[in-house]
Amino acid sequence: MFDLTHRTAIVTGGAAGIGKGIVASLREAGANVIIADIDTDKAEATAAELSATAYPVDVTDRASIKELFAKAHAAHGAIDIVCSNAGVFPNCPLEEMTDKQWETMFEINTHGTFKVVQEALPYMKERGYGRIVITTSITGSHTGFPGWAHYGASKAAQQGFIRSAALEIAHDGITINGVLPGNILTEGLEAQGQEYLDEMTRSIPLHRLGSPRDIGNAAAFLASTEAGYITGQTLIIDGGQLLPETPEAILPPRS
Repeated sequence: MFDLTHRTAIVTGGAAGIGKGIVASLREAGANVIIADIDTDKAEATAAELSATAYPVDVTDRASIKELFAKAHAAHGAIDIVCSNAGVFPNCPLEEMTDKQWETMFEINTHGTFKVVQEALPYMKERGYGRIVITTSITGSHTGFPGWAHYGASKAAQQGFIRSAALEIAHDGITINGVLPGNILTEGLEAQGQEYLDEMTRSIPLHRLGSPRDIGNAAAFLASTEAGYITGQTLIIDGGQLLPETPEAILPPRS
């Protein structure tokens, strides 16, 4: 594992799911980790479990984000790593989708990422160093799924943001990259039902769903000093799901 000792990391949406996996990987690598989440009870429980710190944040509220960074900087003296992971993915058919549902998806997933990254920059620029990792998705940029037109659009927008932002902040010693999870076994994915889980597992050449730590380990790499020559990139972590031209290309598991 990469050595992140003496680095301070903020993980939004770090209380559960993929965010918790990112927190666990960063802590294993030695980072001081702040779990920033709107669910304060769950954040406190995860912080106690993983020896992290929990701060409340609402990524749709710029004042809340400003307060988060100010408190983190005052407590630790630096902000080295920001993992913008907070997001939602409710399913809704396109014909039934309301303006509010579309706007809420973007307010959290896309606008939230923009605000978090923008508020992190002054703290990173003053030290000439920073690692930003965005949790985006294969949905939108590479795949689609019925009911997730709004989700896919919000995640594809994040990836466009990453590429242009990388050009603006590279000269400040700051990198920004994205991790693109495939089907990761989180509480949210389990809520889609066993039929969905079985269908998705059959579509993956490795014959298993991913774990939050699969994403966390990739994020820890991108957050490391060793990843300093990587910026504006997106790393797909999907067990090979995007590779087959047809379902027949997925070989059966070894007996």
